[in-house]
Amino acid sequence: MDFQGRTWKFGADVDTDAIIPARYLNTSDPAELAKHVMEDADPEFPNKVKEGDIIVADKNFGCGSSREHAPICIKAAGVSCVIAKSFARIFYRNAINIGLPIFESVEAGEKIQEGDVVKVDVNTGLITNVTRNEQYQATPFPAFMQQLINAGGLINYVREKVNKGGV
Repeated sequence: MDFQGRTWKFGADVDTDAIIPARYLNTSDPAELAKHVMEDADPEFPNKVKEGDIIVADKNFGCGSSREHAPICIKAAGVSCVIAKSFARIFYRNAINIGLPIFESVEAGEKIQEGDVVKVDVNTGLITNVTRNEQYQATPFPAFMQQLINAGGLINYVREKVNKGGV
């Protein structure tokens, strides 16, 4: 599986309140949350982001609270994946649980610029910056985690297993 999209660049230590401000947590509807994705980091972002776009960030993306709303609203906004130098551990786990592909690469986080078109190979972690004709390596997911992502998250993965009689 590959993703290709236009990139949006954010800095270091983007916390979950910047991803989805707490004032909108009175709903758990993904479509409603998506209307406010990243608006405290960039007020126009919810209006600019398009299906398949990619978020690129510096270190410690998703720090702060443990709320699953943060990766849910990113995914619901149509962002295909997030690339960062590093992720907060709870965000990392929540992203995998809801089926949002995330990739850690220091080089990609440094070199990709906003607006670049980037292609990501989910299986190998190879990131190709189509705009700049460069490649960077992210840590690929183990096979089991790829299955979770391909299923659309942990709940869908388990549902598929139960329906097939495999659990």
